[in-house]
Amino acid sequence: MPGSTTARPCSIADALGVIGEKYSLLVLREVFFGVHRFDVIARNVGCPRDVLTARLRRLVDAGVLERRLYHERPARYEYHATAAGRELRPVLLMLMAWGDRHLADVPPTVFEHSCGAELDPAVMCRACGGEVRAADVTPHFQVPGWTAEGVA
Repeated sequence: MPGSTTARPCSIADALGVIGEKYSLLVLREVFFGVHRFDVIARNVGCPRDVLTARLRRLVDAGVLERRLYHERPARYEYHATAAGRELRPVLLMLMAWGDRHLADVPPTVFEHSCGAELDPAVMCRACGGEVRAADVTPHFQVPGWTAEGVA
């Protein structure tokens, strides 16, 4: 299929379809900081309310966040990470670490690990416990017909 415009099947692309927008990631940041109410999320993210409403709806529909009623009249909801949403915490920590290294003069937020040291997140192999480096991994394409170069 030379010259095909078919995009590579990719879980990264699929994930970005759910969380790959600036305000979606910033909403997740706020939820991970313990902020759950719309007005506070809106203030901390700096997002127009209509855009925030759309992002929250998308994250709820995708199963990343859940709404929890905290006031009945009028109905008001908090937003909490689901199990799938909580799995995104390491992604945000790695993204923050990259930003701290390459974009910030002084990191705006640091996390302390339970051992007492400042957190320096790393990707580890679950099987052997070794840190994952680029030279240590090899892609094996599972979709028939696809190689590193694209469609075979």
